Amino acid sequence: MKAVLEKLSAYHIFGYLLPGSLFVILGERLTSFSLIQRSWIVGIVLYYFIGLVISRVGTLIVKPVLERIGLVREASYDDYVEASESDSRIDILSAQNNLFRTLCAMVMMLIGLKIGEKVIGVLPWGADVYDFIVLVALFILFVFSYRKKTQELVRRVKHVQQKGQE
Repeated sequence: MKAVLEKLSAYHIFGYLLPGSLFVILGERLTSFSLIQRSWIVGIVLYYFIGLVISRVGTLIVKPVLERIGLVREASYDDYVEASESDSRIDILSAQNNLFRTLCAMVMMLIGLKIGEKVIGVLPWGADVYDFIVLVALFILFVFSYRKKTQELVRRVKHVQQKGQE
């Protein structure tokens, strides 16, 4: 386990483990749900996974919504790749940017958790429906995450190939 923890980069700690842990802590304080684990091994895995989910929500939902309403505008992927090759600070700024987007998604998901708590309390079949909705939402989230990562990989390969032809 120590070897696994040593391989976690700062990006993974701040991008996944921190938001996942915060979500669990705040979720317990704001709702009747408790995801806090007694086993630190199970806790790290669960909090990392929750953080991963929150990060994906930030990428696939929060980012497009904020771009659509004009609150943020990012550089093109090719411009980002080119600039990050010549300015190492861009990667640091990008990681910080991703953390803030993930924290926005975390707050949005805490609101969803609170709404889910109310639904479960009002509807006799609410817990069953809530569980089903969460599972379907996770499936859809990971399908679209896979699609997005595949597109990023293809763009990156094309960028390298074009650079090699110059």
